[in-house]
Amino acid sequence: MANTTSAKKASRKIARRTTINVNRRSRMRSLVRKVEEAITGGDAKKAREALKAAEPAIVRAAQTGVIHRNTASRTVSRLTARVKKLG
Repeated sequence: MANTTSAKKASRKIARRTTINVNRRSRMRSLVRKVEEAITGGDAKKAREALKAAEPAIVRAAQTGVIHRNTASRTVSRLTARVKKLG
């Protein structure tokens, strides 16, 4: 348990940020899952639309530090390649 005032404040701040980060990560994963489901379903149009929604969320997660920027770049790149392969 935190003893000093600043440590208590830091603890509250960490709890707030954690909640926000969990929500962002969850939203990002849900959007990525929608893209992957569209790809496995073979629906190219639906996959493109899902990717268009997922890409900004992935980049935003990287900018806010939820995931590493290289991870975001790799994820977008792989999803784009798979959607492109559908035709």
